[in-house]
Amino acid sequence: MKSYDITICGLKRKLPLCPLTEDMYIGSFVTFGDPELTTACAEEMLRRAPEYDFILTAESKGIPIAHEMSRLAGNRRYFLARKSPKLYMSGVFEVSVRSITTAKIQKLYLDQADADEMRGKKILIVDDVVSTGESLNSLEYLVEKAGGEVCGRMCIVAEGDAAKRDDITYLAYLPLFDADGNPVA
Repeated sequence: MKSYDITICGLKRKLPLCPLTEDMYIGSFVTFGDPELTTACAEEMLRRAPEYDFILTAESKGIPIAHEMSRLAGNRRYFLARKSPKLYMSGVFEVSVRSITTAKIQKLYLDQADADEMRGKKILIVDDVVSTGESLNSLEYLVEKAGGEVCGRMCIVAEGDAAKRDDITYLAYLPLFDADGNPVA
């Protein structure tokens, strides 16, 4: 299997390359099961973070980094936009999102109780990877609908053209790849 070597916060990882289309591959960056990398990234992201009241991330790959940032910041509360409404959620509102790594349109859901806490607060949106920005846009919509203020957008890895954006803070660049495993963007 083709792979790509990346260094983030001084830690080297080998990412398997996965086909997105017949001609385009992405590096599979996942923090699940890698507490060393998650903690190092959370520490660096906190150093770069703007002043915020709460973190918001999307289920599921953003959870480890949001959790660790919140733990390191003194066990501060963070919010999670769920992929499906849960029985304990009331007054749920939703937004549709098409992620580059998911074949179909998904929905993200926010509970009214969480939205009430977010109202009038500075919300830092955190994710593992930003590529097309669709997940960020969906999270921004939820923050706005809740009456919060997006004060920043952060991710561990900016993939492809996302690295050209000036509205996100990221720790490492990850190119897209051709079918032979050569970086193309």
